[in-house]
Amino acid sequence: MIHRCLKYLFAALVCGTSAHAQIAATLKLDKDQHLAGEPVIAVVTITNHAGKELIFSSDGRLQWLDFVIRDSRGNPITPRGRALFGAMKIGPGQTLGREVDLAQYFQLEKPGNFTVSAVIQSPQKNLEGATTNRVFFNQSSGVLYWSQKVGLPGNSGNTREFRVLNFSGDTKSQIYAQIEDGHSGKLVRTFLLGDVLMMRKPLSTIDRNQRMHVMFLSTPTMWVHNVIDTDGRLVSRQIHQRGPQGDPQLLTFGDGTVRVANSLPYDPKAVAAERAKIRKASDRPAVSY
Repeated sequence: MIHRCLKYLFAALVCGTSAHAQIAATLKLDKDQHLAGEPVIAVVTITNHAGKELIFSSDGRLQWLDFVIRDSRGNPITPRGRALFGAMKIGPGQTLGREVDLAQYFQLEKPGNFTVSAVIQSPQKNLEGATTNRVFFNQSSGVLYWSQKVGLPGNSGNTREFRVLNFSGDTKSQIYAQIEDGHSGKLVRTFLLGDVLMMRKPLSTIDRNQRMHVMFLSTPTMWVHNVIDTDGRLVSRQIHQRGPQGDPQLLTFGDGTVRVANSLPYDPKAVAAERAKIRKASDRPAVSY
């Protein structure tokens, strides 16, 4: 509790200090608990109090925006390379934001506790830059639910490992897909598939095209079927409802194809159109005689 209070006190002091400068900046993350390897989305918000238009851009040597990320021991996290951020023009009195995936620019594959702050270089010599508040975030390894190694099509000898992970970052239980390269051991991609109800076991398999199929219960009546290729691309995503013979099933046929059986495909556009018809009917004026 004391640690949390100190964290908010520090953030308030930093924000209060930067508010007196001609450039004010704050930093927020989309969430404070992440699965290691997934995107860490940060939003830097900058307010121009200089009374004139400011154009933030790189001079070819230094970037106008940078981040400082440290682990729980205070050690800096290694950047992946030189970050390139496009120019940003802010009019007098305006406030604009820039969204950045920190995992794209820093090596954040491992679990742990981290802090991050952003540094904004001034576009003019007579103006001071700004440093944002520090934001704390955590990364967890999650729980491995299912995994399968496959050969990489068109690349003899190399492999990819598909994984299905369960992660409870807050009050929700979520399911993730993860792909690791067998040659380098590096993660190709880790991304959220959706909220999951674990009262039914998620279903996973591989088809003849070396693609992973994952189907899970998203709501008490809806199942979500995802198809992911070896590059971590989401090939398709379909919603199914429970069929007359019980829960939907993933069936693998002799030719290696995978299909969903015993389901009623859910079409959100058709449902929305039907609801619109009902609303239009209810809007008709009452007829009196």
